[in-house]
Amino acid sequence: MRITLNREQLLPLLAKSGGVVERRQTLPILGNILLMAHCDRLEVVGTDLELEIRTISNATVLEEGQITVPARKLIDICRALPEEVDIDINVEKDKVVLVSGKSKFLLSTLPASNFPTMEGAEVTEHIDVEERILKELFESTGFAMAQEDVRYYLNGLLLEIGDNSIVAVSTDGHRLAKVKKSIKVQREKEGQLILPRKAVLELKRLLESSSDAIAKLEMSEKFFRAYFQNIVVTSKLIDGKYPDYEKVIPTGTQRVAMLDGEALKKALMRTAILSNEKYRGVRLSWDIGCLRLQAQNPEHEEAEDELDVNYNEAPTVMGFNVGYLLDVLNVLGKEVEICFKDSDSSAVMRNRGEEDEIFVVMPMRL
Repeated sequence: MRITLNREQLLPLLAKSGGVVERRQTLPILGNILLMAHCDRLEVVGTDLELEIRTISNATVLEEGQITVPARKLIDICRALPEEVDIDINVEKDKVVLVSGKSKFLLSTLPASNFPTMEGAEVTEHIDVEERILKELFESTGFAMAQEDVRYYLNGLLLEIGDNSIVAVSTDGHRLAKVKKSIKVQREKEGQLILPRKAVLELKRLLESSSDAIAKLEMSEKFFRAYFQNIVVTSKLIDGKYPDYEKVIPTGTQRVAMLDGEALKKALMRTAILSNEKYRGVRLSWDIGCLRLQAQNPEHEEAEDELDVNYNEAPTVMGFNVGYLLDVLNVLGKEVEICFKDSDSSAVMRNRGEEDEIFVVMPMRL
């Protein structure tokens, strides 16, 4: 194999595909990325056996072939080279020779035949979704996914694809995020799949928020695949049944407050400075036209702040983990709506008037 291409072509391919490669691997070849040169293009593939990212670019292919090379070393070399230089990659016996100007590097290799790819999964359904919509779904709900929870199905994000709609849901048992978007797809029966946490994070990184381009999605019982730009992301699905999240969404939340989301976020960040570092609790005291925020810690230090709000219901005092509130506010806009039933109920947060999004935060005792 021998190819030539510009650094600005190669580096994005390596950065995108190499993002999935773990620093510690159970198999040596999982520390490598696969380079495949054919038909005037280069394909770069990285995998951790659960997730695969394949990127494609034009290249001058002088000799077709494929090989695997250490991912981190190749990425670091390309980053260290000057901008806009041409890079020549040539396979000589069991080594890859990389030449750029007066710089030359010799890298070890492993056979491409040993590289585990995730091709050939049986596809049962295809749908097209705007890239922008997918990114918005993942960005607005991904923060509520669990991390290493024994309830493995919570360590991912639920996608529900129905007639002309797609819904993303995530929860870790303490907060829940649900966002619905309209798409052009006709289905008689709603389908569900659970994307693993790492796949969601990588898709968030790779998808473009400003792009109206279409991402083509393929699904089967065990796999999910997305085609967009010159990228193919393939992920195994979490095999399990997602809990009935509708039971977690409180009803009868007749007490409603309207307020400036940015002002609330800044007030929470100030107040949280003196909260208990372990529990991060903050007390929210609602009164007509006013929200008072309070926090204290084991050193008997206290913080208090106050905001003007549009609230005309009975006085209510509630306690929350400030981190959970800030996570929601980070994905909301300027005008925020907070609904609740009483001091012991969960709070429902959303952008004002947006019925297709629900963010639930459970209370805590302070």
